[in-house]
Amino acid sequence: MNWRAIFAIVRKDVMVALRSKAVAMPLIIVPLILLVGLPIALGTVVALAERIGMTSTDLQNLNSAIPPALHSSLAGLTDAKAGLVFALVYLFAPMFLIMPLMVSSVVAADSFAGEKERKTLEALVYTPTTDRELLLAKMLGGWIPGVMVGVFGFFIYTMVVDIVAWLVVGRLILPNGFWLLLALWVGPAAAGLGLGVTVLVSSRVNTFQEAYQMGSLVVLPIIFLMIGQIAGFFYLSTLFVFAAGLVLWVIDAILFFAGAATFKRSELMARLS
Repeated sequence: MNWRAIFAIVRKDVMVALRSKAVAMPLIIVPLILLVGLPIALGTVVALAERIGMTSTDLQNLNSAIPPALHSSLAGLTDAKAGLVFALVYLFAPMFLIMPLMVSSVVAADSFAGEKERKTLEALVYTPTTDRELLLAKMLGGWIPGVMVGVFGFFIYTMVVDIVAWLVVGRLILPNGFWLLLALWVGPAAAGLGLGVTVLVSSRVNTFQEAYQMGSLVVLPIIFLMIGQIAGFFYLSTLFVFAAGLVLWVIDAILFFAGAATFKRSELMARLS
């Protein structure tokens, strides 16, 4: 493996992506909304409800969906406080996975299709790398930023949630084993899924927007997870999260080896020329 050439391509892809407003803006706005705005907004609503003694029907409905296995950890809390803890620790967990998946997808969407738009595809194709090394470089160019944003986002979310929980509930609730597994095991696997799909799509379409729109469909499983939890069909236990991460890593490996088996730079030039 020509790692020097691989990491040169990775570094170039990351720098080019960060200079693009179409790429950089979602990477700033979406994490701020999901990791900072939502916990603060929910904490504010619950604090106000507690202060004026208001009982919210929505919170009662939310508490009715809390699995019996979690009742002991929420013992002694009012409906509003129990609903807040359940939402911040479990209900918002799938939304956290949007971070590494979205970042890797956005950067990866700019890989081959972006090179075509910037008229730099030919120079990329003639770099001293094999087809597999070129594909690996493009995937790492999306995966590394996705993992970094996921881990950094986990620390930000933990701090925000603990401040909200301390002010409203009177206790710290993160980090725990469930969230550590989610951030360090499932998050990188989700980033791999997003970039694996998007890089393969990017090599077959002509523009960044096409690649991003088609690659963004990988968010659908996360939406289904959120709906399943809200509906009370299941909750993201530690065992569930570990198994989900394992499945994602297997899918990532399949995507890479399938892509490596079919990716040919000569066909890429013919398709995008």
